[in-house]
Amino acid sequence: MDTSDSPRMIASETTPLLPVDTSKKPKTPLPKRQIGILMALQLAEPIASTSIFPYINQLISELGITGGNDAAVGYYAGIIESLFFVAQALTVLRWSRLSDRIGRKPVLVIGLSGACISILCFGLSTSFWGLVISRCMCGFLNGNVGVMKTMMGELTDSTNMAQAFALFPIVWCIGGFVGPLMGGTLARPQDHWPVLFANSFWGQHPYFLPCAVAACLFVLALFMMLIFLEETLSTQHRPKLISATLGISSCESLPRQSMTYTPLRSLFTPTVVVPIANYAMLAFLDVSFRALLPLFFSTPTYLGGLGFTPSSIGSWLAFFGIMDGIFQALFFAKIVDRLGPKRLFCMSVSCFTPIMVMFPIMSWLVSTREGVDHAVTFTLLCQLVLTVVWDMAFGTVFMFITASAPTNTVLGAINGLGQTSASMARAVGPALATSLFAVSKEHNLLAGNAVYVVLIMLAGALRWLGSQLPDEIQDRDE
Repeated sequence: MDTSDSPRMIASETTPLLPVDTSKKPKTPLPKRQIGILMALQLAEPIASTSIFPYINQLISELGITGGNDAAVGYYAGIIESLFFVAQALTVLRWSRLSDRIGRKPVLVIGLSGACISILCFGLSTSFWGLVISRCMCGFLNGNVGVMKTMMGELTDSTNMAQAFALFPIVWCIGGFVGPLMGGTLARPQDHWPVLFANSFWGQHPYFLPCAVAACLFVLALFMMLIFLEETLSTQHRPKLISATLGISSCESLPRQSMTYTPLRSLFTPTVVVPIANYAMLAFLDVSFRALLPLFFSTPTYLGGLGFTPSSIGSWLAFFGIMDGIFQALFFAKIVDRLGPKRLFCMSVSCFTPIMVMFPIMSWLVSTREGVDHAVTFTLLCQLVLTVVWDMAFGTVFMFITASAPTNTVLGAINGLGQTSASMARAVGPALATSLFAVSKEHNLLAGNAVYVVLIMLAGALRWLGSQLPDEIQDRDE
């Protein structure tokens, strides 16, 4: 239904889109201690997950599963990473639903413990199937991402939600910087510090040390959570059975709606489905871009790539991550307050098309062979700016998903649905994007640029989905 002529929409055309009544209500102070602890717990995950990137290809080669074919290493590495997302997609909703019943902290205990055990098993693995099982274990037992977003939603309201959710991409940027640095430095310690690591154990398990350090971070996070983090799901919001086990004998003290467990099918309403569909498509396009970027960097120039060395690729990726994190930390909340979440989301996803266009532009610049270094550097910087704006879409879509929950009793389930959809998208995105890239180059489809055209078309679908988001974010209490 077109509401463009309604008084409500006319007003929104002349004033920034803001959460409902935000201009009238003072901004609620953030519970800094609780959010700080929550972000410290979150930081352990990207550090551990990205710490395997520097040595995973070498580890696979040394296991001898490729038969000496170095070209097949990337295939096996991709399988290991995709299986994590597949396993997570199969279970993250169940963990989020469980957190609605027994509380957030017990599920986080299971998740942190599972991640700790799985990373230790990864470092001790001496076969490809050992690596696969350990990564699947991490995906199956780890529902922390969805639960942490749920807790963030319970710790905030519409006046300070943007400021809080801006912290998630910042934490992932920090983890994406520290993790590879840690993994690359501590891998094969017997080569770097032969006196300290002379035991034969380190020769049999040369990549155990970075995994052990990552496991220690999980143990530290677990104790920090148990001691300092407060439960955000009140016993008054839990189902009757669980409340009884916690010693709440009077059923009259419970809200009527919390007496029953909400069926999952009742959540499939447009209010919930539209933000989750936006998140899934956003995750798919983002992970596709993240997979294409280093591939494009490393592809030889005669195939339309940049032919960068591994050190140059690492430097550019680290630079992208650092600048992205700094920008999100300093400006995201202010921009949301000024533009409103829906307008910012639509503006952010609109940047994906020019991001893709930058790839063939750089290919053309390399082919000219004149002034290529400065021109490519300038184009990469332009792509960086667009990527920073694109990444603001994540903070806004998290706000829409959280606000779509009618009550806190289903907030965990809704975040679980969102994380499940995103995990499925991330399991498919890298393989599909890199395969399309290879086919485009091999068969010279659209001058080798067919992969970008396909992704741009999908970005158009995301832009349309963004237009279906609500104009305002409302508090669940209202």
